[in-house]
Amino acid sequence: MTGLNTDSAPVTGRIVISVDAMGGDRGPAAVVAGIAESVKKNPDIHILLHGPRAELEKLIGRRQWLAERIEIRDADGVVTMDDKPSQVVRHGKDTSMWSALESVRSGEATVCVSCGNTGALMAMSMLRLRKLPGVNRPAIAILWPSRNAHGFNVMLDVGADIRADERDLLQYALMGASYARNGLHIERPRVGLLNVGTEEHKGRAELKAADELIEQAAPEGNFDFVGFVEGGDIPGDRCDVIVTDGFTGNVALKTGEGTASLIGDLLKEAFTYSPLSRISALLSLTSMRRLQKRIDPRRVNGGVFLGLNGTVVKSHGSADATGVSAAVKLAFQLARSGFGDKLAARVASSPSLTQDAERQGSGTE
Repeated sequence: MTGLNTDSAPVTGRIVISVDAMGGDRGPAAVVAGIAESVKKNPDIHILLHGPRAELEKLIGRRQWLAERIEIRDADGVVTMDDKPSQVVRHGKDTSMWSALESVRSGEATVCVSCGNTGALMAMSMLRLRKLPGVNRPAIAILWPSRNAHGFNVMLDVGADIRADERDLLQYALMGASYARNGLHIERPRVGLLNVGTEEHKGRAELKAADELIEQAAPEGNFDFVGFVEGGDIPGDRCDVIVTDGFTGNVALKTGEGTASLIGDLLKEAFTYSPLSRISALLSLTSMRRLQKRIDPRRVNGGVFLGLNGTVVKSHGSADATGVSAAVKLAFQLARSGFGDKLAARVASSPSLTQDAERQGSGTE
């Protein structure tokens, strides 16, 4: 992914990232291996690693050079993928996820990274970090490979909440534009609202209302609104930010990941079909590796929770070392950019933008 950019000078010096070592499908070994990849590439990363001390010390001990870059915070409890968010919130104080979020809440770390249960992580993040003033529903934003020159589009929400009314969608547009501006170096992002068609008469009532609100808020929000977009525009070049509700966004995300995996499997099958196809595979090896890297979901792994008093990066539950490394890299870049403060400032302006847009929509002054 491209480097994050800010209008002001980036944060310099050591960046502390809080990482939940437990809860992912591949266990703490994959998390430690991913951390090692990122730490090796960047001397400014320091890790607070949360989980059972004895188990983590064994994993880190296999890479003795890593010990000076990681501080272990002992936490025996683990949030599993099957745990209900309501139960975790009530009884999860001894877990690695809770401990990882506490480090951000206390200011010890700038960003939290976890591969754990998404629902539990969001519920616990809202409890410990709290929503930014004026935010009704936080959102999860992801980077989607696209035809745009910068290589990615921002899409949100992809699963924080299955519901979203017109005010929520307007706020997603503002937060998504801020993420694109700071995350993809796009001075004036183009925002699209996902719908079943681009015609104005299509879509649910809240989409039609959101269309008007976002269009009216665009000038002061410093983004361009392109109107309704369709599923085919998610990887396209018509816009830079795709706004949708969490139900639709999550279905699209999982479909995209499954499609990328299917394409990879079909290409392998095609290139091993016959001796001639194996020779063709060797001749095109460089190009195929470039394609694989381009569509590999692991290399853009990391959904960002937007709308909280602190930055949280949700890594895919099945992430391997490459995926964890990508999530840690994203967390570092966000922290380096000062993104949390910039997003808070943008959200702070959203109530006035919403009121202005609604007044324009109703024809009042």
